[in-house]
Amino acid sequence: MKTWLRAIRLNQWTKNAVVFAAWAFAVADASQASVARGWRPFILVCAMAFSFSLVSSAFYLLNDVSDFEADRLHPVKRKRPIAAGLITQVAAVRAALALFAAGLAFPCYLVLHRPERTGGLAVLLLYTVLQCAYSGFLKRLPYVDVAVIAVGFVLRAVAGAAVISARISPWLLACTFLLALFLALCKRRHERGCAAASRAVLKSYHPVALDALIVAAAVATVAVYSCYTLAPDTVARFGTRGLVFTSAFVALGVGRYLALVYGKGRRDDVGRPEKVLLSDWVLWVILAGYALTAFGAVAVARWAGR
Repeated sequence: MKTWLRAIRLNQWTKNAVVFAAWAFAVADASQASVARGWRPFILVCAMAFSFSLVSSAFYLLNDVSDFEADRLHPVKRKRPIAAGLITQVAAVRAALALFAAGLAFPCYLVLHRPERTGGLAVLLLYTVLQCAYSGFLKRLPYVDVAVIAVGFVLRAVAGAAVISARISPWLLACTFLLALFLALCKRRHERGCAAASRAVLKSYHPVALDALIVAAAVATVAVYSCYTLAPDTVARFGTRGLVFTSAFVALGVGRYLALVYGKGRRDDVGRPEKVLLSDWVLWVILAGYALTAFGAVAVARWAGR
């Protein structure tokens, strides 16, 4: 069981927390109280996040089967169960099909009982098509591969909104894309430095261009998020301009990750964002500060409006 849990990348299910983005912002939005508040919307979003987790795990297995030979040349990936020979390729494909079917179960059930909420299933199917294309040929195209990864996170956010019929700001989707792109570029930089021989596409990344794109994505993430907090629609929905103060924590979080990537004592796991998020206490403090500031800004605005 432990071997299979490693194979399906259970620790990477944290990436699907993006599904909760629309719900989290909608809860604080008075205009969306009817669709976001209560336990039912929360359970629906949890179920959609679980569906994405199962489907993404299916593709992790298929990718490991596809990259079997390349992974054996990677200093870290060669320890994965399939590359190490702990799980056969046939068993991995069978498990992937089962996970995919299980992942589609909830969206299909929801469509049968709530036909007006077909968006979640449609987005999950689109994500599946995108992942098939990525596994087939897009992962071999430099710069395109990281853009596809970022689009996958945007689809997660859209699915989370669709399952409860909530609105999600285009600014927030743009910020999701840019942040995911930033993390993916940092991962490619790490892989290029420690395991360039494991993937041919890594040799096509120019180090100067890669560093320039990382900085551009970092700056754009903070700038777009700041614009989102000050956008007239955002101010009207949350009743406050105080959310702009949360931009400081976004900047701190991006800066902290850059410090881990470029610092002299940089960590060996910067190529695994999900591991950094779970283990770096500084990022946890920054996330806590963000949450408290956002809650405080909305709470003060509601109290002042009474």
